Amino acid sequence: MLRLLFAAVTLLVAVTPGLAADQTAKARRDRGQSALTVETPNFVDQRQRMTKPDLSDRPRIRFLTTTDYPPFNFLDARGRLTGFNVDLVRDICAELDILARCQIEALPFADLIPAMKKGDGEAIVAGLAMNAETRREFAFSQPYFRYPARFVIRKDRPLAAPVADHLGTKVVGVTKGSAHEALLRAFFPTAKVQPFANRLDALAGMREGKVDAYFGDGVSLSFWLESDASNGCCHFAGGPFLSDRYLGEGLSVAVAHKDSALASAIDYAIAQLVSKGRMSELMLRYFPISAF
Repeated sequence: MLRLLFAAVTLLVAVTPGLAADQTAKARRDRGQSALTVETPNFVDQRQRMTKPDLSDRPRIRFLTTTDYPPFNFLDARGRLTGFNVDLVRDICAELDILARCQIEALPFADLIPAMKKGDGEAIVAGLAMNAETRREFAFSQPYFRYPARFVIRKDRPLAAPVADHLGTKVVGVTKGSAHEALLRAFFPTAKVQPFANRLDALAGMREGKVDAYFGDGVSLSFWLESDASNGCCHFAGGPFLSDRYLGEGLSVAVAHKDSALASAIDYAIAQLVSKGRMSELMLRYFPISAF
């Protein structure tokens, strides 16, 4: 188990991401990009009227996460728990004026739900799926992040917008049996679909010119585009494409089913972070190329 008490490590957590943000900004400048050109989505309806909740009666709030879900939660080179979710929890607690009473603990994913059931935590922030089964056991905040599907194409094979109108002559690689294959076939029926056994084979096929495009998870693709593996061959085209049915409802904070007050408090905090631009800052920090 890895535990951070935010009151004790506020300075450490606040300084380290700043360095990461500076490095990311430099990388963008090297590519001729500016932070202002990077799309950052807003998944919170700012028209909602919410009042700031009072959590003064809570002695502590423990958030449970994992260490194996980068860039959302992972261990850095020094073995410190970090990531988008870790910074988000810190900011939520600060917005609710409970930073001194917030803790975040890292456990194996399989231990998260049992720990909550035993009362060893008040919230899970680790990508717990929202479905009929989990909704019977937990209340969820509104989604703070959703996974977009994206097309990636070779730079020397442009795909005009709108993408759906220009796929009739294109061969699109996709991972066989994936949700993205189902989404591609359902919403882009004119595409010539070429399934591959796995994502790496499909991306290699596109890089080598065997297919015109690849359709998959925008988050992982954003990191692939930035990596040496892509060799600068490709970029996003069209989208982003979101679908609850095929891609799920996104990332939310799970709390005990009876603790809807905490879920509402987290909703309030996230809405404030969005309105103040803090969510955009987190997106830009942890995603070198925007998935959106």
